[in-house]
Amino acid sequence: MLSRQCVGYPVQRIGVREARQGTFRLTRAWSKSGRAQSALRSASTKSTGFNKGRGPPGGRNGPPGGSGGGDRGRGGRGGFSASRQAGGVFMHNVPAKIDARLANDSQDALVKKLRSSTLSDTDLPARPDFGTVGRLINLRTNYFPVSLPKGPLFEYDVAISPPMRLKRVRRRIFQQAEQTSEWKQAGMLGRVAHDNASRLISCFELPQPLEIKLQHRDVDGGKAKSDGPQRAKKNDDPGYTMIITYQRELETESLRRYLDGDPQYRDYDPMPVISAMNIVLAAWPDRPSGPGMMIGKNRFFAPSDEYPARSLGSGLEAWRGFYASVRPTYRQLMVNVNVCTTAFYTPGNLMERMYEFMKDSPGNRVASFVSGLRVKTTHLGYTKTIKTVSKFNAREYRFTTEEYGEVSVEKYFRLRYKISLRFPNEPLLDVGGSKQEYIPAELCVIHERQPFRGRLSENSTANMITFACQPPNVNGQAIMERGLVELGYKQRTDTLAAFGVSIGTNMAVVPGRILPAPALSYGSGKPVVDDERAGWNLRDIKFNVGGKLDKLAVLVIKDGGRNEFSGRDDRELRSVVEGLLRMCRKLGMQVAGEPIFAEVTLPRRSQKDPTRTKAAQEIGKALESIKSKAGFVLVVLSDSDRHVYNGIKYMGDVQVGIPTFCVISSKIRKEIGQMQYLANVALKINMKTGGVNHTLHPESMAWFQQAPTMLVGMDVTHPGSGAVKGTTSIAAMVASVDSKFGQFPASLRLQGENQEIITDVASMMQERIAAFKQHSKTLPERILIYRDGISEGEMATVIVEEVLEVKKAFTKFSTPEKPYSPKVTFISCGKRHNTRFYPTKADDADRLGNPRPGTVVDRGVTAVYDFDFYLQAHGGLQGSTRPTHYYVLYDENGFNADTIQGLTNNISYMFARATKAVSLVSPAYYADLACERGRCYLHPLLQGISANDANPESDPEETREKVAKEAAELWQGGLKGKMAETMFYI
Repeated sequence: MLSRQCVGYPVQRIGVREARQGTFRLTRAWSKSGRAQSALRSASTKSTGFNKGRGPPGGRNGPPGGSGGGDRGRGGRGGFSASRQAGGVFMHNVPAKIDARLANDSQDALVKKLRSSTLSDTDLPARPDFGTVGRLINLRTNYFPVSLPKGPLFEYDVAISPPMRLKRVRRRIFQQAEQTSEWKQAGMLGRVAHDNASRLISCFELPQPLEIKLQHRDVDGGKAKSDGPQRAKKNDDPGYTMIITYQRELETESLRRYLDGDPQYRDYDPMPVISAMNIVLAAWPDRPSGPGMMIGKNRFFAPSDEYPARSLGSGLEAWRGFYASVRPTYRQLMVNVNVCTTAFYTPGNLMERMYEFMKDSPGNRVASFVSGLRVKTTHLGYTKTIKTVSKFNAREYRFTTEEYGEVSVEKYFRLRYKISLRFPNEPLLDVGGSKQEYIPAELCVIHERQPFRGRLSENSTANMITFACQPPNVNGQAIMERGLVELGYKQRTDTLAAFGVSIGTNMAVVPGRILPAPALSYGSGKPVVDDERAGWNLRDIKFNVGGKLDKLAVLVIKDGGRNEFSGRDDRELRSVVEGLLRMCRKLGMQVAGEPIFAEVTLPRRSQKDPTRTKAAQEIGKALESIKSKAGFVLVVLSDSDRHVYNGIKYMGDVQVGIPTFCVISSKIRKEIGQMQYLANVALKINMKTGGVNHTLHPESMAWFQQAPTMLVGMDVTHPGSGAVKGTTSIAAMVASVDSKFGQFPASLRLQGENQEIITDVASMMQERIAAFKQHSKTLPERILIYRDGISEGEMATVIVEEVLEVKKAFTKFSTPEKPYSPKVTFISCGKRHNTRFYPTKADDADRLGNPRPGTVVDRGVTAVYDFDFYLQAHGGLQGSTRPTHYYVLYDENGFNADTIQGLTNNISYMFARATKAVSLVSPAYYADLACERGRCYLHPLLQGISANDANPESDPEETREKVAKEAAELWQGGLKGKMAETMFYI
């Protein structure tokens, strides 16, 4: 997983969900792995007053610090290596003039009109004004103008008979259909666009009814099967029929009025036309006969000599491609174009790739690697899709044949095909449909061009980042020179011409501002914030509030690691622990009592126990045995085994109820960087013991001091690829408890699988308000909520459901004499976007060519009517920075642009685990961390392992219910004891 931010080493909080999916947009993300840290160390950083360490003390779903090691991304199949040098300003020698549509005061006039408009309870707040605070700058952005067709568009539904759900087969059906005489006679050649699935957009009305018959169903190498009856013999093959049916006419004038800011069109839904335009613009890069392919939504990949693949290890390789999506902006339809990177399977023998995966991802189930993979058998040439890995190998599985009687799979292939299997003891693969059909992996070859949809290992993640991490000038140049050509925009393809669409080839130029950094407050000392890096150091600094570390226990994990300590009596270990305690005292913590030491030897790793459940049980016993003697446990890990780390957190948080801090032996015992590492650990220890590392200086706290205010962060994490079907999602809510905004305890809940809307908001909010009241002796009068993870399509639902539930929570604190109704502001924080900004002058850029910290944009590429802005609060260390998109969904506090933008920027400096501003506002960041901690409690299910093996013939709904019940049993009601009163997740 990707790590977070640490003292002196800022790591951007992006790419987390993409990492789970094996997909990375080209941006600067980072890994806990030492391979990524090796790259990180090559970049210069400001001193924090201690020697530089080799990584952060904590990660997002694994042990702190990573595994060490060097950069392994250099032995691949070509491609760019990660840039280790300053990128420079993109297009620095080309004049940058703000778009004419933004050069007058028409936007300001629109805002004034919107102030007088009446909104319903479900409407998003109108933009109150535009920001003015900060130094004005001009920025290029990866948006290109798109001309809107004058005439209407015509949308059609495409059905295939007999039904076919497989995407690759539907794609081949469309390819054959485009070559038929019916397609040409209908005038469709070059004049329609489709999604290779079920939608077709035309620039003219098609004849109705319209059916296109294909002679054979042999569209996938002779092996495709429909979802209907068994395929007939070839000479009897009735083929497929494509049925194209009229759906609706899409007029474009209303969209034009919407873009112009006509207040009467504020409630107009632009998405039907924009969705159609996306299909039109994708017609060239996603054409069935073309060399490219679309992965997911709006991501196009076409391998070339200029952009060769790069090995990631684990049997995978990285491809570069381009993202493109149509967006509505003020007075202009735009297409957002960015570079993206995705993991694909490396073609070749499947058994060899499986060995690569198992070697690079110890403990991960190989089933997650092969499930759904298409292979070609070497002995017969058939194409098969792997369903799963069987429990049998070729030597032990036996079946009956007419020719040889009862034989093993190994013997059958020797007799029937004269093939002597090299790996008869490896599990067979099930490639059957409704019935089981087994085949040895060594007789399979992986088909080319298959994206990997599983979760990348730490090593592969680090290699992906090394490959993908490019400075902004490299990304910008790739978009301008390669992207516009591969997408068909620069040459204006026949389809675009037929629809009357043209695309500009120059990036839009928009105005921006650089906000000032806030003043910070520590217990003693006054840090100076570096304007270019948004960071500071801890020299001569003490925590704002020192926590109390009493009754510390040190638990040494013995697991065979090369650098592990010999045991609890190891002299070096005791010296290191004394050094950590001195560091805690130096930073202002109260350290009482002598530490006690214990050790536990873990059972050896076994393929029969891939998630190391037995190791977790032994750790649980050790924690239970020292619980009565200790208030906190420092766990000294043997290595960075994430299964062990997850087991520690599960046992400590849920089973035993005792706070744990984890460090890695190889990190904490090294003299080089040890002081920095100890300082990083001290940051987390202080927060877990109730301290406050730093807060804003009173001069930066003016708004907060006007009334009791509670800051809230909310997020949801989903099971992801590779998890057992039916595994629940996890929701988290964190909130401040006092006027320092230093401590943010959390509430966690299980909820429906992949359900983004939080279902138990009311009770979670009641818990957070009660905690605030307990600490502050008053109820909050204002509640400012930052909600992470909402897509634009879910915003209206959030207003109706989550905001309403927040309001319901207040009734618990109301009395007949005094109703409780604090003012609520609800803001969405979006990182899953592809908007990038490029400074136009060296003075406005950092050393890599990224925007400087505090860069905010609320014109040009923001919503036409709504209240949103982009903010890059942090300083980039390497690669291209990604701003966060903040969207005000509900506002009773009456914020103007300057106030909410300034507050959000300031709050980004309050993240307790960093001496730098972070990329996502701190409360939302905390909620994300809390969600990740919750994942530790469901670790087996998230790794695809269930206590109840599902029967392939079981009812899917019944299976999901059983899995959800199993998740609840693992969860055991959540945190034990007083854990919920602390920042246990930090």
